Amino acid sequence: MERGLRASFMAHAYDFYKPNLSSEYPAVDGKLSIQCYLKALDNCYQLYCQKARKLSALTGDSSNDAVGINSFDAVVFHSPYGKLVEKSFARLVLNDFLSTPKETILELYPGLEKFSNIKLEETYFDRDVEKGFMAFSKELFKRKTLPSLLLSNQVGNMYTASLYGGLVSYLISKSVEELGGKRVGFFSYGSGLASTMFSMKLVAGPKLSQLVSQLTYVHDLLAQRRKIDPAEYSKMMESKEANYNKAPFTPTSSTDLLFPGTWFLVDVDSQYRRTYDKVK
Repeated sequence: MERGLRASFMAHAYDFYKPNLSSEYPAVDGKLSIQCYLKALDNCYQLYCQKARKLSALTGDSSNDAVGINSFDAVVFHSPYGKLVEKSFARLVLNDFLSTPKETILELYPGLEKFSNIKLEETYFDRDVEKGFMAFSKELFKRKTLPSLLLSNQVGNMYTASLYGGLVSYLISKSVEELGGKRVGFFSYGSGLASTMFSMKLVAGPKLSQLVSQLTYVHDLLAQRRKIDPAEYSKMMESKEANYNKAPFTPTSSTDLLFPGTWFLVDVDSQYRRTYDKVK
């Protein structure tokens, strides 16, 4: 972890929350949720850059003088879904663009100079800005962030775990030799809302090799998944909804298809006390 380079942003927002405890599903304001995510990203990134420049002045390390998207070899995001991550990456490029001296915009951002006078807070749903910066940053996104989206694209939204699923995805996308020395930026987000941007440098050596070697199972587990038709999946979800918050309750579904090491619910007693077991 890079000490002194953690930037957080928090606010009170009803973007995604669970007011009804009798239901497992949240109340979601989709448009507000996206705006909150992007606003948090803007604030965290700007504060991170400020801290990086300040740290550079204190330590004499010039590597943070002009911190920006190119300061990172990879950027990993909290990923509700892939398209939001792609938009968020472009959003960081937009932040860099707006902090660039106007006399160098044409050279550094050809084709985007028409956006030089926009206000960041007015661009959350500006389709022209979004399309322009997503197109401009497409190849950069493929190099720096797409490798981290393997699990997100294959499994879906893992909520808190999605950021660290992104790290796992990135670590298994390259050889240990390629990973050594890489600087990775992270954006962590939780609705309501709280967010943090931080970074780390991967140090080549036995510890990194051991960590990566412990992740070799990921591709195999993905390949072992069982494909079911939508009707069967819908029945499973209907059963889950019908039994939500029931007590006492004993699941009737089979554990035969669970991977070894998976924890599963054995029962819930009349006082809502849960018992779990682990697949051998």
